[in-house]
Amino acid sequence: MKLREKNPALILVDVQKAFLEEDYWGGNRNNKNAEIICGEILGKWRELNLPIFHIRHSSTNPQSKLNEQNKGFEFNENVLPEKNEPVITKNVNSAFIGTNLKEQLDGLGIKTVVIVGITTNHCVSTTTRMAGNFGYETYIISDATATFDRIGINGEKYSSEIIHLTTLANLSEEFATVWDSEKLLNEI
Repeated sequence: MKLREKNPALILVDVQKAFLEEDYWGGNRNNKNAEIICGEILGKWRELNLPIFHIRHSSTNPQSKLNEQNKGFEFNENVLPEKNEPVITKNVNSAFIGTNLKEQLDGLGIKTVVIVGITTNHCVSTTTRMAGNFGYETYIISDATATFDRIGINGEKYSSEIIHLTTLANLSEEFATVWDSEKLLNEI
């Protein structure tokens, strides 16, 4: 059975221009082609006429690169929504909190979701965890998400790739199935 037969929704989480400013977020971003890969997946979803949801983060902090007054709030050019595609704006990490995403998914009878976006360990992880908890058959696409270096609680530095891989390991099989884009595009 092809994944497309399950009418999977593509949820693009925070694929916004702000995340091109590496230093602001901690530097050393992994998966520098994540937005391009998100765009390729989005193209396939459009080709197959499958449901698509664009999520964007609107920070309430006026200094944030993700505040709607800043250019970073805009969607990345690789994933610009088309007129008929829903755009959902959130103010917290989860695309399900303070939005009608769940109602829209349920209204369309969607039981399967594929999640891509930025950052792996923040909004993508939180949205993936909630999707799994809500009972959706959830997939997260490893090379269509990215993150940055993080400073630990004792001042130690963790590389973006370690943060990315451990986040995916934490999500795998408990909250979601982790695939790369090649596997997804073969299975869809």
